[in-house]
Amino acid sequence: MELTIVKIENPDALNLILGQSHFIKTVEDLHEAIVGTVPFAKFGLAFCEASDKCLIRLSGTDEGCIELARKNALSLSCGHSFIIFMKDMFPLNIVNAVQNVPEVVRLFCATANPLEVIVAETGQGRGVMGVIDGFASKGVETPQDEEQRKGFLRAIGYKL
Repeated sequence: MELTIVKIENPDALNLILGQSHFIKTVEDLHEAIVGTVPFAKFGLAFCEASDKCLIRLSGTDEGCIELARKNALSLSCGHSFIIFMKDMFPLNIVNAVQNVPEVVRLFCATANPLEVIVAETGQGRGVMGVIDGFASKGVETPQDEEQRKGFLRAIGYKL
């Protein structure tokens, strides 16, 4: 077995979700779940098929996001993994809908941070072992940091 690190290409620091599923209809079901939750969502998704033709299946509403998902899925080439890139929304807008798609078995992360994916490769194929999402902790929140966090959440409308 060989372990490698695949750096996710995300030049505009878009929000993304990386997960794992188990069936070819995932790409359509994820698309329907996203637009059913955020009707005018701008996103692109790619799903790595793990049997038969082993193709990367694509869908979405934004060509740039679809292309970014395609490139990264091809770099990963991990069976039954999927990646969703989104514009003008946050993962928390769709993460419950994504998790509730019957084929979805796991989410590795939902982030806009720099992302590295630890990939294991055997003679059979490739799989996601885990992710490095952002950076290591640098300390513990101070009262001023807490005040800034709470202010930020209220400024963007996520808290009253």
